[in-house]
Amino acid sequence: MKKWYAEEYEWNIEVTGLLRADHTERYCRNGEEVGDVYTCTYGCPVNSQGYGICSKTMMLMVPIMEAVRSGGDLQNIGGDGKYSKDLVCPDGCVMFRMTAKKLGNENFFTGDFFDRS
Repeated sequence: MKKWYAEEYEWNIEVTGLLRADHTERYCRNGEEVGDVYTCTYGCPVNSQGYGICSKTMMLMVPIMEAVRSGGDLQNIGGDGKYSKDLVCPDGCVMFRMTAKKLGNENFFTGDFFDRS
């Protein structure tokens, strides 16, 4: 892999709770535990042990990430701030908090980095 673009946002995704259980065994296939933290820019979120976030949950997160990348405000879709939103995994097991941090780099589509020599 050769990352050639400095992304505009960095994401922090934290496991904030479990619904209907107090353990992950026989409950969450990915083994999410309260306090687990995943980070990413454009690629899939990984934790400090190098494990990726649940693929079903990622399907929910991609549209939210794209909303922010296109200038949206997460308060317009139930977030508690412009760059922050809580969500529950598709299986109804795990609660997550997604938070974006603007890095100050140019937008992929509107920045002029392609035109520089």
